[in-house]
Amino acid sequence: MSGRRTIARVVLLTNPAAAAGHAEPAARRATARLRDHGITVDARAGACAADSLALARAAVGSGSGSGSCDALVVVGGDGMINLGLQAVAGTTTPLGVIPAGTGNDHARAHGLPRDNPEAAADVIAAGHTRTVDLGRVTGADGATRWFGSVLASGFDSLVSDRTNRLRWPRGRMRYHLAIAVEFANLRPLPFRITLADGTEISRDLTLAAVGNTSSYGGGMLICPDADPADGLLDVTLVDAMPRRRIARFFPTLLKGTHIDHPEVTTHRTPSLRLTSPGITAYADGEFMASLPLEVTAAPGALHLLTPGP
Repeated sequence: MSGRRTIARVVLLTNPAAAAGHAEPAARRATARLRDHGITVDARAGACAADSLALARAAVGSGSGSGSCDALVVVGGDGMINLGLQAVAGTTTPLGVIPAGTGNDHARAHGLPRDNPEAAADVIAAGHTRTVDLGRVTGADGATRWFGSVLASGFDSLVSDRTNRLRWPRGRMRYHLAIAVEFANLRPLPFRITLADGTEISRDLTLAAVGNTSSYGGGMLICPDADPADGLLDVTLVDAMPRRRIARFFPTLLKGTHIDHPEVTTHRTPSLRLTSPGITAYADGEFMASLPLEVTAAPGALHLLTPGP
């Protein structure tokens, strides 16, 4: 569902560390453009993730007029967008995005300008909104987190776990090293998955992905047919395979042709439960919870500022 908002005042939240410091210059350019449109910009930057989330929630308030803005605007990558989702999900406050990350899968999914802060600011100023779904993750402790793109568990989450533990090297090389180590240690992972209709799937997997949108990791089409406005989650399961076959398999993710492989099964469901001993899950590049966990589609949970019709 689409709509139109009058955007007169925004809180613009920046992660200065996003994309090796690219967010701060993008924020300056977007701020100048928004002010050219006559929009009041309250620019903020948290000292850490918890501080940024507190700032975002204060800006949104209850999401029904008690906040300090007409829109919450985040500058950064998918992780920064994920932080913004924790504040605006389920409220009437729209989210604006100035992409300044490395993956930018949210921007890719919703047709947002990815390399032009001024063009992204123009989208926000125009006030066109689209109501889209989010995924809601509930861990064993009952805590809930939201995501907008893809939740990944298995090989992907093991790589993220190891990346977070490594202190050297820095930047993308740390991630690449984590991939190499986890690939060398690749093993079948016993999963049990229960879909909303009661279907139970118990077998060894390489990875399980739950998509609200189609891509993760900067354009890998793990759930190529996912629609963020259908009220459903797309589930892609990749069976355990020998390393040599896995090495040939991963490049097919870039085109979405992996779903034609016999080792891949897909499902569509409004909710599911994931269980695998010792495995975690990440979404939008951020840690969600350790398994077991519940994932539920939340129809229309986000009002997103997008290019107009």
